[in-house]
Amino acid sequence: MTKFFGFVQLDFAGTLSLADGRYLAGSSEGGDETVLVLQRIGAPAAGQRRRRRGRSTPADPKPAPLSLTRATVIRATSPFEDQAQAARWLDEACEAEDAAEALATEAIAILNRALHAQAVAAADPYGRQLTSEQAERVLLGYGSGEETADGQFTDARQIDLTPRAASRRRQREEELRPQERVAATLRGREQLDACETLLLRARADLDAGREREATLQLQIGLEALLGELDGALDDPGHQQDMATLRERRAETASAGIEETLGICERVLRRRRVFRH
Repeated sequence: MTKFFGFVQLDFAGTLSLADGRYLAGSSEGGDETVLVLQRIGAPAAGQRRRRRGRSTPADPKPAPLSLTRATVIRATSPFEDQAQAARWLDEACEAEDAAEALATEAIAILNRALHAQAVAAADPYGRQLTSEQAERVLLGYGSGEETADGQFTDARQIDLTPRAASRRRQREEELRPQERVAATLRGREQLDACETLLLRARADLDAGREREATLQLQIGLEALLGELDGALDDPGHQQDMATLRERRAETASAGIEETLGICERVLRRRRVFRH
Protein backbone atom coordinates (compact mmCIF):
# COMPACT_ATOMS: atom_id res chain seq x y z
CA MET A 1 0.00 0.00 0.00
CA THR A 2 1.41 3.40 -1.03
CA LYS A 3 2.27 5.74 1.81
CA PHE A 4 1.91 9.48 1.39
CA PHE A 5 4.02 12.10 3.14
CA GLY A 6 3.49 15.81 3.64
CA PHE A 7 6.23 18.20 2.59
CA VAL A 8 7.23 21.84 2.23
CA GLN A 9 9.25 22.71 -0.87
CA LEU A 10 11.18 25.96 -1.26
CA ASP A 11 12.98 27.18 -4.38
CA PHE A 12 15.86 29.63 -3.90
CA ALA A 13 17.68 31.54 -6.61
CA GLY A 14 21.32 30.56 -6.99
CA THR A 15 23.20 27.82 -5.24
CA LEU A 16 23.66 26.90 -1.59
CA SER A 17 26.79 25.66 0.15
CA LEU A 18 25.24 22.25 0.80
CA ALA A 19 25.74 19.53 -1.78
CA ASP A 20 22.76 17.95 -3.50
CA GLY A 21 21.43 14.90 -1.74
CA ARG A 22 19.22 13.64 1.07
CA TYR A 23 19.82 14.56 4.70
CA LEU A 24 18.07 12.98 7.67
CA ALA A 25 17.28 15.50 10.40
CA GLY A 26 16.19 14.74 13.94
CA SER A 27 16.49 16.30 17.38
CA SER A 28 18.74 15.54 20.33
CA GLU A 29 15.63 14.53 22.30
CA GLY A 30 14.51 12.08 19.60
CA GLY A 31 10.96 12.33 18.29
CA ASP A 32 9.93 13.20 14.77
CA GLU A 33 12.48 12.92 12.00
CA THR A 34 12.39 14.73 8.72
CA VAL A 35 14.20 14.31 5.42
CA LEU A 36 15.79 17.28 3.68
CA VAL A 37 16.28 16.82 -0.06
CA LEU A 38 18.41 19.33 -1.97
CA GLN A 39 18.42 19.54 -5.76
CA ARG A 40 20.18 22.03 -7.98
CA ILE A 41 18.00 22.89 -10.97
CA GLY A 42 19.23 24.44 -14.19
CA ALA A 43 22.84 24.86 -13.09
CA PRO A 44 25.08 26.41 -15.79
CA ALA A 45 27.26 24.02 -17.74
CA ALA A 46 30.93 23.89 -16.79
CA GLY A 47 31.93 25.98 -19.82
CA GLN A 48 29.51 28.72 -18.80
CA ARG A 49 30.82 29.17 -15.30
CA ARG A 50 32.77 32.20 -14.15
CA ARG A 51 36.29 32.52 -15.54
CA ARG A 52 39.29 33.96 -13.77
CA ARG A 53 40.46 35.92 -16.82
CA GLY A 54 38.21 38.71 -17.98
CA ARG A 55 36.67 38.84 -21.41
CA SER A 56 34.94 41.54 -23.40
CA THR A 57 31.19 41.88 -23.01
CA PRO A 58 28.52 43.98 -24.76
CA ALA A 59 27.49 47.28 -23.18
CA ASP A 60 23.98 45.97 -22.51
CA PRO A 61 24.49 42.28 -21.81
CA LYS A 62 21.59 39.95 -21.28
CA PRO A 63 21.50 38.62 -17.73
CA ALA A 64 22.82 35.10 -17.45
CA PRO A 65 20.25 32.47 -16.46
CA LEU A 66 20.34 31.61 -12.79
CA SER A 67 20.18 28.15 -11.34
CA LEU A 68 17.71 27.29 -8.58
CA THR A 69 18.21 25.26 -5.45
CA ARG A 70 15.15 23.27 -4.47
CA ALA A 71 14.87 22.27 -0.82
CA THR A 72 12.15 19.74 0.03
CA VAL A 73 11.49 19.05 3.72
CA ILE A 74 9.52 15.80 4.14
CA ARG A 75 7.62 14.75 7.26
CA ALA A 76 9.15 11.29 7.12
CA THR A 77 7.84 9.86 10.40
CA SER A 78 4.26 11.07 9.96
CA PRO A 79 2.86 9.26 6.91
CA PHE A 80 -0.83 9.52 6.10
CA GLU A 81 -3.02 6.44 6.19
CA ASP A 82 -4.22 7.05 2.65
CA GLN A 83 -4.46 9.72 -0.04
CA ALA A 84 -7.79 10.97 1.28
CA GLN A 85 -6.24 11.79 4.64
CA ALA A 86 -3.32 13.50 2.92
CA ALA A 87 -5.71 15.59 0.83
CA ARG A 88 -7.65 16.67 3.94
CA TRP A 89 -4.40 17.68 5.65
CA LEU A 90 -3.41 19.79 2.65
CA ASP A 91 -6.81 21.48 2.46
CA GLU A 92 -6.83 22.29 6.17
CA ALA A 93 -3.22 23.55 6.17
CA CYS A 94 -3.86 25.87 3.22
CA GLU A 95 -7.15 27.19 4.60
CA ALA A 96 -5.54 28.14 7.91
CA GLU A 97 -2.92 30.80 7.13
CA ASP A 98 -1.17 30.33 10.45
CA ALA A 99 -0.82 26.60 9.82
CA ALA A 100 0.86 27.11 6.45
CA GLU A 101 3.22 29.68 7.93
CA ALA A 102 4.09 27.36 10.82
CA LEU A 103 4.93 24.52 8.45
CA ALA A 104 7.10 26.81 6.33
CA THR A 105 8.84 28.09 9.47
CA GLU A 106 9.62 24.53 10.57
CA ALA A 107 10.97 23.70 7.12
CA ILE A 108 13.23 26.74 6.88
CA ALA A 109 14.54 26.04 10.39
CA ILE A 110 15.68 22.57 9.30
CA LEU A 111 17.33 23.97 6.17
CA ASN A 112 19.10 26.63 8.22
CA ARG A 113 20.31 23.99 10.70
CA ALA A 114 21.95 22.20 7.80
CA LEU A 115 23.45 25.41 6.39
CA HIS A 116 24.81 26.38 9.81
CA ALA A 117 26.37 22.93 10.29
CA GLN A 118 27.94 23.19 6.83
CA ALA A 119 29.38 26.62 7.62
CA VAL A 120 30.90 25.44 10.91
CA ALA A 121 32.22 22.19 9.40
CA ALA A 122 33.81 24.11 6.51
CA ALA A 123 35.08 26.93 8.79
CA ASP A 124 33.17 29.39 6.63
CA PRO A 125 32.58 32.66 8.55
CA TYR A 126 30.17 33.89 5.84
CA GLY A 127 27.71 31.01 6.08
CA ARG A 128 24.30 31.89 4.66
CA GLN A 129 20.99 31.71 6.51
CA LEU A 130 17.64 31.98 4.74
CA THR A 131 14.05 33.01 5.34
CA SER A 132 10.99 31.58 3.66
CA GLU A 133 10.18 35.05 2.26
CA GLN A 134 13.40 34.87 0.21
CA ALA A 135 12.19 31.81 -1.68
CA GLU A 136 11.12 32.23 -5.29
CA ARG A 137 8.34 29.72 -4.68
CA VAL A 138 6.98 27.82 -1.69
CA LEU A 139 4.86 24.70 -2.14
CA LEU A 140 2.94 22.77 0.48
CA GLY A 141 1.83 19.32 -0.58
CA TYR A 142 2.04 15.57 -0.32
CA GLY A 143 3.29 12.66 -2.35
CA SER A 144 4.59 9.12 -2.17
CA GLY A 145 8.02 8.41 -0.77
CA GLU A 146 9.56 8.04 -4.23
CA GLU A 147 7.91 11.22 -5.47
CA THR A 148 8.95 13.45 -2.60
CA ALA A 149 12.50 12.07 -2.62
CA ASP A 150 12.79 13.27 -6.23
CA GLY A 151 11.16 16.64 -5.59
CA GLN A 152 7.87 15.51 -7.16
CA PHE A 153 4.40 15.23 -5.63
CA THR A 154 0.86 13.96 -5.98
CA ASP A 155 -0.73 17.31 -5.10
CA ALA A 156 0.64 20.64 -3.90
CA ARG A 157 -0.40 24.26 -3.47
CA GLN A 158 1.71 27.35 -3.80
CA ILE A 159 1.50 29.48 -0.67
CA ASP A 160 2.15 33.21 -0.29
CA LEU A 161 4.30 34.11 2.71
CA THR A 162 4.53 37.84 2.00
CA PRO A 163 4.07 39.69 5.31
CA ARG A 164 0.61 41.22 5.70
CA ALA A 165 0.52 45.00 5.67
CA ALA A 166 -0.79 45.07 9.23
CA SER A 167 1.70 42.53 10.60
CA ARG A 168 3.84 43.53 13.55
CA ARG A 169 7.00 42.78 11.59
CA ARG A 170 6.02 45.09 8.72
CA GLN A 171 5.06 47.85 11.17
CA ARG A 172 8.40 47.49 12.92
CA GLU A 173 10.30 47.62 9.62
CA GLU A 174 8.45 50.79 8.65
CA GLU A 175 9.19 52.38 12.01
CA LEU A 176 12.90 51.67 11.72
CA ARG A 177 13.13 52.99 8.13
CA PRO A 178 16.10 50.78 7.25
CA GLN A 179 16.73 52.37 3.84
CA GLU A 180 17.33 55.78 5.41
CA ARG A 181 19.81 54.27 7.85
CA VAL A 182 21.63 52.43 5.07
CA ALA A 183 21.99 55.68 3.12
CA ALA A 184 23.18 57.59 6.20
CA THR A 185 25.68 54.86 7.08
CA LEU A 186 27.14 54.64 3.58
CA ARG A 187 27.58 58.42 3.47
CA GLY A 188 29.34 58.38 6.83
CA ARG A 189 26.68 60.43 8.58
CA GLU A 190 25.75 57.63 10.95
CA GLN A 191 27.78 54.89 12.60
CA LEU A 192 26.29 51.55 13.51
CA ASP A 193 26.80 50.53 17.13
CA ALA A 194 28.61 47.30 17.90
CA CYS A 195 25.76 46.21 20.17
CA GLU A 196 23.36 46.18 17.20
CA THR A 197 25.43 43.58 15.34
CA LEU A 198 26.03 41.48 18.45
CA LEU A 199 22.36 41.46 19.46
CA LEU A 200 21.27 40.57 15.93
CA ARG A 201 23.56 37.54 16.13
CA ALA A 202 22.08 36.66 19.52
CA ARG A 203 18.55 36.84 18.06
CA ALA A 204 19.52 34.65 15.09
CA ASP A 205 21.06 32.05 17.40
CA LEU A 206 18.11 32.08 19.79
CA ASP A 207 15.53 31.75 17.01
CA ALA A 208 17.53 28.83 15.60
CA GLY A 209 17.54 27.05 18.96
CA ARG A 210 21.25 27.62 19.65
CA GLU A 211 20.80 28.79 23.24
CA ARG A 212 24.46 28.46 24.29
CA GLU A 213 25.61 30.65 21.41
CA ALA A 214 22.73 33.07 22.01
CA THR A 215 23.68 33.41 25.68
CA LEU A 216 27.31 34.22 24.85
CA GLN A 217 26.33 36.74 22.18
CA LEU A 218 23.80 38.33 24.53
CA GLN A 219 26.36 38.75 27.31
CA ILE A 220 28.74 40.60 24.99
CA GLY A 221 25.96 42.52 23.26
CA LEU A 222 24.48 43.62 26.58
CA GLU A 223 27.83 44.96 27.77
CA ALA A 224 28.23 46.86 24.51
CA LEU A 225 24.70 48.27 24.71
CA LEU A 226 25.17 49.50 28.28
CA GLY A 227 28.35 51.27 27.24
CA GLU A 228 27.18 52.69 23.92
CA LEU A 229 23.63 53.74 24.78
CA ASP A 230 24.07 55.04 28.30
CA GLY A 231 22.35 58.43 28.32
CA ALA A 232 21.48 58.14 24.63
CA LEU A 233 17.90 59.31 25.21
CA ASP A 234 16.26 61.66 27.68
CA ASP A 235 13.27 59.38 28.05
CA PRO A 236 11.87 57.67 31.18
CA GLY A 237 11.25 54.42 29.32
CA HIS A 238 14.84 54.31 28.10
CA GLN A 239 16.21 55.00 31.55
CA GLN A 240 14.02 52.33 33.13
CA ASP A 241 15.02 49.71 30.55
CA MET A 242 18.72 50.52 30.98
CA ALA A 243 18.38 50.16 34.76
CA THR A 244 16.69 46.78 34.29
CA LEU A 245 19.47 45.63 31.97
CA ARG A 246 22.14 46.64 34.47
CA GLU A 247 20.40 44.47 37.07
CA ARG A 248 20.23 41.57 34.61
CA ARG A 249 23.90 41.84 33.67
CA ALA A 250 24.87 38.80 35.74
CA GLU A 251 21.73 36.77 34.97
CA THR A 252 22.00 36.17 31.23
CA ALA A 253 23.98 32.97 31.68
CA SER A 254 21.34 31.35 33.88
CA ALA A 255 17.87 32.59 32.96
CA GLY A 256 15.78 35.15 31.16
CA ILE A 257 17.56 35.06 27.79
CA GLU A 258 14.45 35.74 25.72
CA GLU A 259 13.17 38.46 28.02
CA THR A 260 16.54 40.17 28.40
CA LEU A 261 17.13 40.11 24.66
CA GLY A 262 13.64 41.51 24.15
CA ILE A 263 14.44 44.47 26.42
CA CYS A 264 17.68 45.10 24.52
CA GLU A 265 15.79 45.08 21.23
CA ARG A 266 13.21 47.47 22.67
CA VAL A 267 15.96 49.88 23.67
CA LEU A 268 17.38 49.79 20.15
CA ARG A 269 13.97 50.27 18.53
CA ARG A 270 13.15 53.22 20.75
CA ARG A 271 16.49 54.88 20.01
CA ARG A 272 16.02 54.43 16.26
CA VAL A 273 12.48 55.78 16.28
CA PHE A 274 13.41 58.81 18.44
CA ARG A 275 16.47 59.47 16.27
CA HIS A 276 14.27 59.89 13.20
